[in-house]
Amino acid sequence: MSEGPKLFTNKPKKSQLKPVLPQSSSSSSMAQPSSHTPPPPPPPLEPPRESFARRYKFVWPLILALNLSIGAYLFVRTKKKDTGVEEEVSGVPPTPGPSTAVAAAVPTAEKTPSPAPVVEPVMLRDPIPENQQRELYKWLLQEKRKVKPKDAEERKRLDEEKAILKQFIRAKSIPSL
Repeated sequence: MSEGPKLFTNKPKKSQLKPVLPQSSSSSSMAQPSSHTPPPPPPPLEPPRESFARRYKFVWPLILALNLSIGAYLFVRTKKKDTGVEEEVSGVPPTPGPSTAVAAAVPTAEKTPSPAPVVEPVMLRDPIPENQQRELYKWLLQEKRKVKPKDAEERKRLDEEKAILKQFIRAKSIPSL
């Protein structure tokens, strides 16, 4: 009885299959047993490879924990930034004008021996030339013209600001800032 075809999970190569004996024209050679030694057994077939996810299944919990910790860190950090900015804004008193800031900073530092927030002195800058000031006023006027007022009160305020800017632009001398 001959066996039917075998179904392989991994198909063997032709070199691994049983070699076919050469047939001779005489029928007597078929009747005699072959003096050939049986072929060596084929090498064991390698087991099918597992997928990447299954091979490194011990890494997935580590990656998940790392992602969750980074997400929590970023979430908490942004919350702290938001609350920190609000606290700083509400805790700082309004800044006085440039002339009073220097005068107020010096006596305050001399009177209070306790550590107080250090107020940096206001740096006096060089005066801006008149032509640059005119260009600045012209630019401000153009921006005011682009604004769309929402109600009559805002329109009135914008018109007043534009009138003041026009006076500065037309004036022979511009007041120093």
